[in-house]
Amino acid sequence: MSSVLISVMVGLHALSAAVWVGGMFFAYMAVRPAAAKLLAVPERTTLWQNSFARFFPWVWGIVVILLATGFWLIFGVYGGMGNVGAHVHWMLLLGLVMMAIFAHIYFAPYRRMRKAIAAQDWPEAGRRLGQIRMFIGINLVLGLITIALGTGGRYW
Repeated sequence: MSSVLISVMVGLHALSAAVWVGGMFFAYMAVRPAAAKLLAVPERTTLWQNSFARFFPWVWGIVVILLATGFWLIFGVYGGMGNVGAHVHWMLLLGLVMMAIFAHIYFAPYRRMRKAIAAQDWPEAGRRLGQIRMFIGINLVLGLITIALGTGGRYW
């Protein structure tokens, strides 16, 4: 197995995780408080709808890249799940949970928020945005733990 190819796959895997988790960190820790302070619900929910419309396609692509590179490394480099450390098992489990939470965000509260905005039902749009915020907060914590496991877990 080419060490260059392995390095590319590890790099893609790490960059994908960094973009997803970094995007959530920026949204949750910087944009959310600023938007809540400065914008009324109609403007705030519309801002988030437009932001999510640009970020979520990236996340779908990242999910594919993380799964493809992760499984390629596990099975192509290490020879299967039985040959990797517990940190990889935990990283995979948390990553799958994060992907399920993202899919829920996308297909449930985000879809309902878009419908509420289209109908100018601002209280409902704000409620759905609150649900999205909660799930992104959960995913952010899981993502930070997953990155810590992926980068330092083999030494624990």
